[in-house]
Amino acid sequence: MPSDEIIDKMETMLNIASDFTRLKIMYAISEGEKNVTEIVKEVGASQSLVSHQLSVLRKNNLVRTRKEGTSVFYSLSDEHVVKLLDLVCEHAGEM
Repeated sequence: MPSDEIIDKMETMLNIASDFTRLKIMYAISEGEKNVTEIVKEVGASQSLVSHQLSVLRKNNLVRTRKEGTSVFYSLSDEHVVKLLDLVCEHAGEM
């Protein structure tokens, strides 16, 4: 069994990922980086909501950023996040 510290981190990560809008954002950027405008269009949420949720995801290391001029591009932090999304999606499809 993992340590209490690891379980605490797992709980935090799963709680953060359990938000409807954050899940849509993570799927939107799962196949490649996008800027806020592209994410807003794909997710169908307001720019302020998307920006806020991206901030939460970034603060918790689920999303990373890359700046190019005045644009900021978002992508998933690593392959583990993609695997987590895929596993949860697969399991949800079996329910």
